[in-house]
Amino acid sequence: MDIVITYVNGLDPVWQHDYEQHTNQPVEEKRFRDWGTLQYLFRGIAENMPFVRKVHLVVSHESQVPEWVNRDQVHIVLHKDIIPAEFLPVFNCNPIEMFLHRVPDLDEEYLYFNDDIFPMLPCKKSDFFSDGKCYLGMSRHLCALDMFKKICRNSDRFARKLLSRNNCLFFLRPQHVCTPMLKSECMEAYSKAPVEITKYTCTKLRSEDNLNQYLYLDYMYLKGKLVRRRLSKRHISVGATSVKILHQSITNPKHKLLCVNDVQLAESRYNELRSALLKAFELRFPQKSKYEL
Repeated sequence: MDIVITYVNGLDPVWQHDYEQHTNQPVEEKRFRDWGTLQYLFRGIAENMPFVRKVHLVVSHESQVPEWVNRDQVHIVLHKDIIPAEFLPVFNCNPIEMFLHRVPDLDEEYLYFNDDIFPMLPCKKSDFFSDGKCYLGMSRHLCALDMFKKICRNSDRFARKLLSRNNCLFFLRPQHVCTPMLKSECMEAYSKAPVEITKYTCTKLRSEDNLNQYLYLDYMYLKGKLVRRRLSKRHISVGATSVKILHQSITNPKHKLLCVNDVQLAESRYNELRSALLKAFELRFPQKSKYEL
């Protein structure tokens, strides 16, 4: 089993130049802010997921790779390695996620991690995969009032279309956590409608007409390749928590996985929470992993 991590350092001047040149707007600080926690994701993988074969780090440029990354242990994948050249550069996670199954030397079974999700306690491979199937929580939704839920609904409906199923009044939204994927199923789904998938996915910035990686999860679920079973996870929004809760959730975790979700914050509040977050992670994972120099 492999792990694929997507990462953006919004402070990288090379990336910032590309963003402003191709979008004609300033960088959205909140969406691309780096909290400095990537190394703790790697430490969590090393400590709590020893069964992982290989870790792939997907970034836009070489300049995005942190200096501390041990390239002998981490496979660096650039956007150009997986995304068709005509769609580059992109600043939208949806097309990046849609092509992750093209990562070179990717295992059939892999977990996709955003850089805000951390393995906090020992995990087993069977938490995510068993007998050629994936495990993930799925919830049903009726209304799609914001952009993200509209994209979820689009992906649900497109998966049904690929499998010649009728649309349902409700749409599925997978649990917001690291997502288990089967490479062959992603390849199969994409191969059925590559022109349409790229049309609705490959936009420079996020759009409510987009599809996202949930297309593949919905496709696997509808085929019986994904079983609805919630993963052990704690979700924290930095906009609705305290330094005390943040510290306790990291230093004394009760769930196997932790998601620390960023929101718009005043600069002083961001600095306070970032400092607390880094101190807590250093207490929880004080030892360098094999993924670090």
